[in-house]
Parts: sequence; structure tokens; C-alpha cells
Amino acid sequence: GTTLGAGTVFFLKRELQPAVQKTLLGFAAGVMIAASVWSLLIPAIDMAEASGVVAWVPAVAGFLSGVGFLLLLDTFVPHLHLDTERPEGKACGLGKSSMLMLAVTLHNIPEGMAVGVVLAGMLSGGAISAAAAFTLALGIAIQNFPEGAIISMPLRAEGMKKGQAFLSGVLSGIVEPLGAVLTILAAQFVVPALPYLLSFAAGAMLYVVVEELIPEMSAGKHSNIGTVFFALGFSVMMVLDVVLG
Repeated sequence: GTTLGAGTVFFLKRELQPAVQKTLLGFAAGVMIAASVWSLLIPAIDMAEASGVVAWVPAVAGFLSGVGFLLLLDTFVPHLHLDTERPEGKACGLGKSSMLMLAVTLHNIPEGMAVGVVLAGMLSGGAISAAAAFTLALGIAIQNFPEGAIISMPLRAEGMKKGQAFLSGVLSGIVEPLGAVLTILAAQFVVPALPYLLSFAAGAMLYVVVEELIPEMSAGKHSNIGTVFFALGFSVMMVLDVVLG
């Protein structure tokens, strides 16, 4: 999904128009919230309940830990927010484009973890079906499309060659399969912790939505477009989870 989004640099001559960007961000935010609820939090609660644990404890503990983890990353790692107007980490010496790429790369980590955790849950024979794992992976791939474009298009607009801008977008998504594989390997040894890990991934993903995607899709003109596509993305992911999960 990230690679396809980065590939828009070969077909579009200018940076993404604000209305198009808000459409993509709104849809991505809706997909991520629905995925966090149906693909991560609800299975975490079901797994905890089946194991005899108070169902809401792993969900709350993991969720807040995921939010805290991303909060620490945002606080201590220099980067730009997705709207490129809120710079952080002034002493880092990185350029604006490099900091934006770092922001997207950091926020891809919980998405890779989320896929890894649901696959680990599926492999362990838990409450997660193969269809549910595939649905989450598909949803995250869909919402990664705008992230790839958000990286490659501004870099091209600043004068970088198309191939280099494309490669930068692709590299920002590399952490997702790496995060997924590492999480699968770790989760296989700590199956009882799966409800916590699922909830952790949900908290991290929702932090990204609330901190990055929603503010950007709601700022300035065309905010109603972002809201409409937020609802559409949420509905699409909810239907996929209910029908296939």
C-alpha cells in the first residue's frame, strides 16, 4: 500500500491537492479506527474472557501502554507531524522532508505490529480467524496508500528526482513487515500476553489517528470531505471485519 502510494509520483505532476489529501487521510483514519476496534480490541477482550481473566483489564492496560509508547516516540524522537506545520526536535539537524519521512516511518511501526499480533493470534489457534487477520492487513494496506503519497509527492515538489522520491516513500514502509515478523516471533513465546499485545497495537494506532490524521483532515478548507470519507473508511472496514472476520 505504501509503495503504491509512493508510485503516484510517476503519474502526478504536482503535489496532492488539499481536497484529495483530505479524502485519503479521512478514509485512512476511518479504516484505522474500525480496525482497532473490530480487529484488535474486541478479539483481545474475547481472548481474555476465554482465558478466565477479567476481560477489560488486558484491553485497558494494553491500550494505554500503546498510547504511551507512541507519546514517548513523539516526545523524544525529532520529526514533523503529517501536516508539516508543527516541527519538533529543532536540534536534530534534519531537513524538513527527512523529518516528515521519519514521522511516517515511526507511525508505521504500530501498524506492522498490529498485523503481526493478529497473525500470531491466528497461528496460536486463538480467537482470531485467518479471514480476520487478512482483513486487518488489507485495511492497513489501503490506509497506507496516502502515507506513501504524502512522502513522495512533497519530495518531488522540492526538486528530488522521481525515482529517489519514490524510493523514499517505499523505505518509509519497510518497518511494517519488519515489525510484523518480529512481533510474530515474540508473540509465539508469550501467547498469554496476546490480549495485551492486541490492545497495545490498537492504542498505538489510535494515537496516530487522533494526533496526526484527524487534525490534518479537519484543518482548513474541505474538512467536510475528510469527514465524509472518514465515515466511508470506517464503514468499509467495519463491513469487512464483520463479513470476513
